[in-house]
Amino acid sequence: MKIAEPNTVFAAAPERRQPEHRPRFALLNLGFRPFYLCGAAFGAVALTVWLLVLSGVPVFGGYLLRADPIGWHAHEMVFGFAAAIVAGFLLTAVRAWTGRDTAKGATLAALALLWLSGRVLVWSGPALPAAIVDSAFLPVAACLLLRVLVKAGNQRNYFIAAVLLAFGALNAAFHSFSIDARPDLAMRVVYASAGIVVLLISVIGGRVIPMFTANAIPGFVTRRWRFVEAAIAPLTLAAFFADAFALDAAIVAPLALLACGVHLARMIGWRSYAVRGRPILAILHLAYAWLPLGFALLALSALGWTRVPHSLAMHAFAVGAIGGAIIAMITRTARGHTGRPLVADKRDIACYALVMAAGALRVLGPLAAPSWHSTWIFAAGIGWVLAFALYVAAYAAPLFRAREDGKPG
Repeated sequence: MKIAEPNTVFAAAPERRQPEHRPRFALLNLGFRPFYLCGAAFGAVALTVWLLVLSGVPVFGGYLLRADPIGWHAHEMVFGFAAAIVAGFLLTAVRAWTGRDTAKGATLAALALLWLSGRVLVWSGPALPAAIVDSAFLPVAACLLLRVLVKAGNQRNYFIAAVLLAFGALNAAFHSFSIDARPDLAMRVVYASAGIVVLLISVIGGRVIPMFTANAIPGFVTRRWRFVEAAIAPLTLAAFFADAFALDAAIVAPLALLACGVHLARMIGWRSYAVRGRPILAILHLAYAWLPLGFALLALSALGWTRVPHSLAMHAFAVGAIGGAIIAMITRTARGHTGRPLVADKRDIACYALVMAAGALRVLGPLAAPSWHSTWIFAAGIGWVLAFALYVAAYAAPLFRAREDGKPG
């Protein structure tokens, strides 16, 4: 629209453009919207239930919760909470990588309903329908993503679908072992599955964290070593799977130490120690820092250090690395894809602090004072619940509303 020049006295008033109509309800516009919201809410609810179980409060539940409460907790935090966030992130990322729509509208609603049905059935049973429905979610999500990647010819990211299919296969294996009353093997599957999530954090973090850092801090230079980047994925998976298969400590410990070393070297190259003053960026580096710590603890546990039980190493990955990476990305990408500035507000910073505090309390607390073990667990659990409940309260409205800038998504 051409605006009249100031000295054109008799120019007609410019025609007013009517605002473009956009539907107000946008929850099903893009994958991050329902899965971030539902995943975060479930993360808070599931941990609340677990704290009640630990407190001895009778909690109604069938199938897994009744037969194996620890297995239920581990399964739901990995295949319920983390899987939802991973699916939401990848549905959004693949759209950005290819420029093509991923699941939206009715398709996205059906996928979200499939995930939710899995949560209800794993809670209530019966076992076989729970296993079938819950095990279907990740393969279906993988197929939806692969369809878009193939149409776009985006071969570089085909591995994403393969990783999700492997993740889904592990979920099916978990249910199979649980139905066969083998909770020990089911828990081994959870350890391997945590490795899949850590692998995704390693690969995607390796792409975006240096880029976000360089974009946010003018003149900031990061360094990458080719041998480190080449070794990250295989060593990460090798350490997790060696541990999951209960291989000898002479194998697990060296692999874990090597994984610790390459992740630490990567952070040195990123100059993570110099990142400060920008919470939305710093939380990415802080979450990633839990990876070398987790692998160091895993090595010590494999070597038989009594002060470092295996569960401590797993919670370094689960609470610190996975929880930290999730809260970092679901705030950052939710802000970016709802047209809001990429600056953490007070609620975001509180979420970051609560998740990092939960990790420190759950992992470092028992190391410092093992006799207070239960206290550390409950304090960490409360911090986690508050963090994700606060996220839901802060982001529910923006996730339901259309973008303010009118862009799709």
